[in-house]
Amino acid sequence: MQQASGTIWIKQPKAIFGVGPQPREAVDGLILRDGKVAQILERGESYHAPIDEVVDASDLIVLPGMINTHHHFYQSLTRSMRAAINQPLFPWLTTLYPIWAEQHAGDVAVATRLVLAELLLSGCTTTTDHHYLFSKNCGDPIDVQFQVAAEMGMRVVLARGSMSLGEDQGGLPPQRVVQHEADILADCERLVNRWHDAAPYAMAQLALAPCSPFSVTPELLRDSVALAAAEDVGLHTHLAETEQETEFCQSAFGTRPLDYLEQCGWLTPRTWFAHGVHFNPYEMQRIAAAGSSIAHCPSSNMLLASGRCPVTELQRAGVTMGLGVDGSASNDHSNLMQEVGQAFLLQRLNNPDYTHADALALATSGGAAILQRPELGHLNVGAAADVAMFSTNELRFSGSQDPLAALVISGASSAHHVLVQGQWKVRGGQLVGIDQAQLMHEHSAAAYALWQRAGAA
Repeated sequence: MQQASGTIWIKQPKAIFGVGPQPREAVDGLILRDGKVAQILERGESYHAPIDEVVDASDLIVLPGMINTHHHFYQSLTRSMRAAINQPLFPWLTTLYPIWAEQHAGDVAVATRLVLAELLLSGCTTTTDHHYLFSKNCGDPIDVQFQVAAEMGMRVVLARGSMSLGEDQGGLPPQRVVQHEADILADCERLVNRWHDAAPYAMAQLALAPCSPFSVTPELLRDSVALAAAEDVGLHTHLAETEQETEFCQSAFGTRPLDYLEQCGWLTPRTWFAHGVHFNPYEMQRIAAAGSSIAHCPSSNMLLASGRCPVTELQRAGVTMGLGVDGSASNDHSNLMQEVGQAFLLQRLNNPDYTHADALALATSGGAAILQRPELGHLNVGAAADVAMFSTNELRFSGSQDPLAALVISGASSAHHVLVQGQWKVRGGQLVGIDQAQLMHEHSAAAYALWQRAGAA
């Protein structure tokens, strides 16, 4: 675990979210110590113990570090590919799979580094990633991702994806990116033993994540459930993203996607699904009863024309909901704050009672609940010192009365300060210890080289 950078007083924030049950403005500050929130100061309350640093937050909105519950880092190398834009999910995948198959370890490293930087700049301090592409070019991408995350000091839950059904077995991906199921399970066990930290405030955790119901066999789905239970780690997969997926499952398995996964033992409290666009009311009730959760990915679902996730209906049924950026080739950014705004507006289309605070909760307490991390997603005493601070000193906020509402409605996109476990990661809008221009140069060069190798340049 990283050493926290002394005692920090975040003094007199303009507004704060995540302290107690409601958004607050009457808080004099937070005291961060030893990587945790040590004390909340009410208005007029003094603090006399030694302080290493005071942060003037009088013009800042303070949030718990946000939590991204679904992503595909490697896809940042194929943003806005001409052959894939304006395509629905299945043809989009079949267009990009041959390009992704050419990635090597260096590509995974630079893609991970750039995406983590982008997420940090958006106020995200904990992220998941769902990496399911394994080939001779890059046999151990999850190890690469863990190493990069450790170097950058980002809190991660990496989902070891898998595909065992390639084109020869009626699946979508090329054969060179599918694996034998015994190899998949052995590597999952190896990764848990090497990287997974089950302790509170952990910086690195692992989940098991077969790509989708139509990319692996029922045996692998069941074996993943058993291994996750034995190792006490999370389970993750895509589910109910498109109507085409529903039609595929009904044709191949004689049942709807959720029914199929339930038959394979996947409705558990450790399970979270990405997307959840096409559930009927009865399915929503079953998900809630099982304690499973859903990562809402609004921009990706809109860009791929997948549909609108019924967040309100799912939450009314009792389903825990979080927020996901999703792949950087299906929304073309890795900005979780922008995703909060997108989620807010999308739900307002059908639910006039949906609020900016509801959208912020998706990215904070909702994400923490999905990952079963009670120390994250809030700023009460004992929480991890993961903090995102946003400046209101921009034209877009001028004249606004409610600062928290303005953050979402006026479209904030970048954080002013970010701490992870009490360590500075963004200061004054700039990444700490990272040459952003150099990183962009390396990432762009890697993307172009990848396109060339795949014949897509």
